[in-house]
Amino acid sequence: MEHTYKYAWIIPFLPFPVTMLIGFGLLLIPTATKNIRRMWAFLSVLMLSIAMAFSANLSIQQINGNLIYQYLWSWTINNDFSLEFGHLIDPLTSIMSILITTVGIMVLIYSDNYMSHDQGYLRFFAYMSFFNTSMLGLVTSSNLIQIYIFWELVGMCSYLLIGFWFTRPIAASACQKAFVTNRIGDFGLLLGILGLYWITGSLEFRDLFEIVNNLVQNNGANSLFATLCASFLFVGAVAKSAQFPLHIWLPDAMEGPTPISALIHAATMVAAGIFLVARLLPLFLVIPYIMNLISLIGVITVLLGATLALAQRDIKRSLAYSTMSQLGYIMLALGIGSYRAALFHLITHAYSKALLFLGSGSIIHSMEPIVGYSPEKSQNMVLMGGLTKYVPITRITFLLGTLSLCGIPPLACFWSKDEILNDSWLYSPTFAIIASFTAGLTAFYMFRMYLLTFDGHLRIHFQNYSSTKNSSFYSISLWGKEAPKAINRNLLLSIMNNKVSFFSKDTYQIDDNVRNGIRYFSTYFRNKYTYTYPHESDNTMLFPLLVLVLFTLFVGSIGIHFDRGVIDFDILSKLLTPSTNFFHPNSNDSSDWYDFLKNAVSSVSIAILGLFIASILYGSVYSSLQNLDLTNSFVKRNPKRIYLDQIKNVIYNWSYNRGYIDIFYTRIFTVGIRRLAELIQFFDRHIIDGITNGVGVASFFIGEGVKYKYMGSGRVSSYLFLYLSYVSIFLLIFLFFYQEVFQSRNFSFHFSLL
Repeated sequence: MEHTYKYAWIIPFLPFPVTMLIGFGLLLIPTATKNIRRMWAFLSVLMLSIAMAFSANLSIQQINGNLIYQYLWSWTINNDFSLEFGHLIDPLTSIMSILITTVGIMVLIYSDNYMSHDQGYLRFFAYMSFFNTSMLGLVTSSNLIQIYIFWELVGMCSYLLIGFWFTRPIAASACQKAFVTNRIGDFGLLLGILGLYWITGSLEFRDLFEIVNNLVQNNGANSLFATLCASFLFVGAVAKSAQFPLHIWLPDAMEGPTPISALIHAATMVAAGIFLVARLLPLFLVIPYIMNLISLIGVITVLLGATLALAQRDIKRSLAYSTMSQLGYIMLALGIGSYRAALFHLITHAYSKALLFLGSGSIIHSMEPIVGYSPEKSQNMVLMGGLTKYVPITRITFLLGTLSLCGIPPLACFWSKDEILNDSWLYSPTFAIIASFTAGLTAFYMFRMYLLTFDGHLRIHFQNYSSTKNSSFYSISLWGKEAPKAINRNLLLSIMNNKVSFFSKDTYQIDDNVRNGIRYFSTYFRNKYTYTYPHESDNTMLFPLLVLVLFTLFVGSIGIHFDRGVIDFDILSKLLTPSTNFFHPNSNDSSDWYDFLKNAVSSVSIAILGLFIASILYGSVYSSLQNLDLTNSFVKRNPKRIYLDQIKNVIYNWSYNRGYIDIFYTRIFTVGIRRLAELIQFFDRHIIDGITNGVGVASFFIGEGVKYKYMGSGRVSSYLFLYLSYVSIFLLIFLFFYQEVFQSRNFSFHFSLL
């Protein structure tokens, strides 16, 4: 067993060779590398599957033995400083590694088809493998310096993947926004690491926790400075996990490919901040102010994320704000000391949110042939509706993911969210009321998303694009400009044989004859090919959805921790036994069926109420109207209730405009800092440089004038007279301006001969 733990360092480095091979292949033999590009996808899945098997083996051994293992080797050693690298295998590491590898495998399989028409296919898989390597290295790190190294690598990979389609200005802006926002958190994290090293002289977790605990209890350290260092560490987690007020990068991160959104929101980027807080929780527990801060930021993020998701039109942006709110639940649980509930919800939310994001990708994939490659249209829920008959499998999987996130039993998120709500009632009734109210909002906006996407009729039709002779059916490439070309029947046959992609960089103009030919072929070959749009995704994309559905249905059973007699399936508690004993040494987590049902009734009732309100406002009765203005359906005016409508308008505008937080940041920080920089530049250029340049110009003209009148004679006496005159003038000016200063401060000058 110890031999297995000793070589656990190989887990994070298993996906890394794929990145190296793709990079060297594109550099040295690009043609051959591109010709076998599907092999790289298979190799990526294979290497991550081996890492998953290794992680599962370690988890099984930990469940059976409750072991925490750390292996270190020296990197640098001297009299004042020593740095050791290694890996730490404990329950938190096992949970995170399994989560990263399982979700990562599903995303990689899904991406093979989703990105098959993209020219950056190989670059995508190189980035993905490096992303998984960085995240696995982060969760297996044994000290703060090692965490910081992989922390920065995770940020770099997220920057590359969010801006994967960098030719689109909005994608380039989104990755820069994510990069700058996370640099704020990373700088805080670095300050916290340096401060803790100054206090403790160590960076290893075990030593760090013991030393800080002893110093705080014995008043051996400045409590204010220790609190400040812990706060800086938490700032890094706030930025990475998109907590208020550094959450602004998360919705814009949706400009990357949808598989990236699924990976970032489920198991990598945002999970890194949660992991950091969970890893450093023994440190935060001895500083009560930090625990209060964590819980406060968590409850604010819970409510803010839910309110901002209420009126979003973009399906991926709605899911992004949903992620923000659910991460707030996890942060709230960590802040109130509910370690087990936080990790439980991290697991259940990861699989449910991965399912929802990949499902949204399937929906977007089906809409793109109609509207062209335009995220503003293909991701706009206002243009969807009635997709049930077109994408039935995606619809079922999306519904199950939606109900899970709403907290409907017996799906996964019900068990973990209910546990967080129960623990929050014990900690603070105010926090519990906010969290419970947000659970209702979650059910409302998630079911709203489902109804706008699948219920009613399709609000944008393929026939709309064939009603006029000059209408076109196209997809704009991300790698070039539009180039309209006439399409002929040979090209049509190529399309039918999947030789020409609708994701190509050409824009094809389709006339009526060819359009009729498309309808004929799509009818004749409908058993083999699907060309009725929207259409269901291919099996390669549906397989990960079905696997994630199984996780969504059954993963909640690993953490059901009430007493069931002889049979005990509470795997999570067995895995977390060392940690839960440390955080709650005298706690007893078991409860009976009666207590569980009594606590669950209120949360389920709130969720059902949210579903009911969403079905009334966005159900088929309204969505079946032909000329429905969905942008105002939430705030539908009623002349007899103007005051209520005004309140609804305020709520809608608050949600749709992201709570005006982005506008505030733009005006205060972006515009304000820019104007301050312009003012400083003006002062430097016209005042500082003006004085310097003015003295130089004045000296030049004076010198030229004196030169021709006095200096042209060549007499030494004239030169000496002019020099003494200059010295006398400057001495008089100096004494005139500084006489008062010298007198007030009683300056005395003493001259002595050396």
